[in-house]
Amino acid sequence: MFACVAALVAAFALVITQTPARAASTLLSQGKAATASSTENAGTPASAAVDGDNGTRWSSAAADPQWLQVDLGTTSTLDSVTLNWETAYATAYQIQTSTDGTTWTSVHSTTTGKGGTETVSVNGSGRYVRLYTTQRATQYGVSLWEFQVYGSAGSTNAACSTTNAALHKTATASSTENAGTPASAAVDGDNGTRWSSAAADPQWLQVDLGSSQPICGVQLNWETAYAKAYQIQVSANGQDWTSVYSTTTGPGATELITLSGTGRYVRMYGTQRATQYGYSLWEFQVFTGGSGDTGGTTGGGDGGDGGTTPPPGDATLLSYGKPATASSYQDDANCGGCTPAKAFDHDPATRWATSDTTGWVDPGWIQVDLGATAHITQVVLQWDPAYATSYQIQTSADGTNWTSVYSTTSGKGFKETLNVDGTGRYVRMYGTARSNGYGYSLYDFDVYGTGGDPTPPPAAPPNPGNPEKVVFDDEFNGAAGSEPDSSKWSQDPGNGQNGELETYTDGDNTKMDGNGNLVIEADKTSTGYTSGRINTSDHFNFTYGHVEARIKVSGTQGLWPAFWLLGSNFKTGTPWPQCGEIDIMEHVGSVPDAVYSTLHAPAYNGGNGDGSPYTVAGSDFSTDFHTYALDWDSGHMTFSVDGNAFFTVDKANLEQTRGPWIYDHPFYIILNNAVGGDWPGAPDATSVFPQKMLVDYVRVSQ
Repeated sequence: MFACVAALVAAFALVITQTPARAASTLLSQGKAATASSTENAGTPASAAVDGDNGTRWSSAAADPQWLQVDLGTTSTLDSVTLNWETAYATAYQIQTSTDGTTWTSVHSTTTGKGGTETVSVNGSGRYVRLYTTQRATQYGVSLWEFQVYGSAGSTNAACSTTNAALHKTATASSTENAGTPASAAVDGDNGTRWSSAAADPQWLQVDLGSSQPICGVQLNWETAYAKAYQIQVSANGQDWTSVYSTTTGPGATELITLSGTGRYVRMYGTQRATQYGYSLWEFQVFTGGSGDTGGTTGGGDGGDGGTTPPPGDATLLSYGKPATASSYQDDANCGGCTPAKAFDHDPATRWATSDTTGWVDPGWIQVDLGATAHITQVVLQWDPAYATSYQIQTSADGTNWTSVYSTTSGKGFKETLNVDGTGRYVRMYGTARSNGYGYSLYDFDVYGTGGDPTPPPAAPPNPGNPEKVVFDDEFNGAAGSEPDSSKWSQDPGNGQNGELETYTDGDNTKMDGNGNLVIEADKTSTGYTSGRINTSDHFNFTYGHVEARIKVSGTQGLWPAFWLLGSNFKTGTPWPQCGEIDIMEHVGSVPDAVYSTLHAPAYNGGNGDGSPYTVAGSDFSTDFHTYALDWDSGHMTFSVDGNAFFTVDKANLEQTRGPWIYDHPFYIILNNAVGGDWPGAPDATSVFPQKMLVDYVRVSQ
């Protein structure tokens, strides 16, 4: 419980400024474990206030007092705190610190909070920092876009790797719901499989890392059946456990937790379920301290970092667009134009592959000419499934005589970030053992360092603003029988894909109902099925933002309504799945109580797409309107239904477990109501026609 503190704490000054001077300060709180007294809903968790994203926020219940706290991971010296308030701010609050998360000391207090962005100068130390509010400015709760703590961090044992140490390790559990939800499904790197327990408390899931290691974090990707109260525990022997993290306010969805402990075994120990069902995890990821070395014999490479850590020092990308050669390359129906240049084009959807007639042999290599002598400090490899288990990174002054700066016999594939130290004009990957019966293939081969003759890559698109502003919307308020606004939507007539049975008409099946809805009607005629499909490709294309639509789906056997995004380069000749696809909502009539969100890319698509269902057991999504939304930026996507975030895709994790992130370019919106297809199957004797998909609105904010 909160204890009253002496009045003299009010003497600490409040300074409001947009650009405070912090010559020696470091942002300590971003990405750290955060908890709160309450959350308004699953879409506004405590973690959203320390994720560095000004488009996500924490918000509390509408009561006083409330608190938000962050675990910095180690005792640190603090000099300022920045509060980036949403409209629902606090007029009276304290900033408090603690060494143990239980006993608190106030380092700032005010009763005249102004909202907006407040930067508070403080003088204190602690591992835990808390905002404790006692008076709200509105009738709502309190809400922060960002809670930023600045100061000097205490010492830590080692950097926290972004490599998932639990991937494919041995996992066990207290129980399983059925044979289809085993413990192993939570450590297989597949967000479409899950572990689920019996419907009782307590339950646990544990993973054996194979050896004792320093543990610095875990990520829990919950299914709808999540834990409200749980502990993260570590053990040396799998029997005696030490708790390194505990909460009674788990928000579900995706939780990234920073902690500190050592052990061979790590487990989630759930003591209170959030639903009447058991506990269920799509993925249980464990992150360890140290270099994450995967067997490099020279050069100090980490061999498996899937994160987005920038290259060391003043290094820049040296290899973009530079001349490349290889031992061979593939150019056929299975991999058209998979030339060496494709590994250096800064396009994660294209790749180089060795020839399927002469190149499925060892050794195999690919090299790049940097244009001038360079000091090479980092190499990043994004592999196709045809990767090297044994290879070297080599440098050369002349392209003939080579020096090895990194070597491994235990390459893991996916994304490998290698910190090296070498000099040369030429850099090559020299593979000596393939992972399978195919050749070698790389989506990206990025070389960082200084010198050379670099060509700057295309500028990255900007992340969404704060606050976001509506940049596209259609409320579908046209007269009954009118077609969608032709300045926003184009009809997309013709036959469907994926085994669909309908013919999409040129406007006959997409009409307003006069009540503020667009109706996309699927019908059965004497000559077959008809339906409607519209898109924004000729009118509105965008990268990143908040996208949502309020939809009442159709719902009979054989129907397949969808709200989705397709890469805009599809219209200029880039084929699917290289263009990328983001399915915000798909529904199949044979599964009335679930909707699905899925990503499709060259390395994961179709039935192997990276996705998740949102299930409300016993319900029928076709009986009412629901709001389907995507929050998308350069580092992640979060999908939600009616404000409930249920599936988050983290770029670093995706690159480490599934393949390249190909979503940093424009996409356009598609609405359609398909009949039949490979997934839902054909209509049958139980199917009812016509079927109407109703769309209340579509909105995009950036």
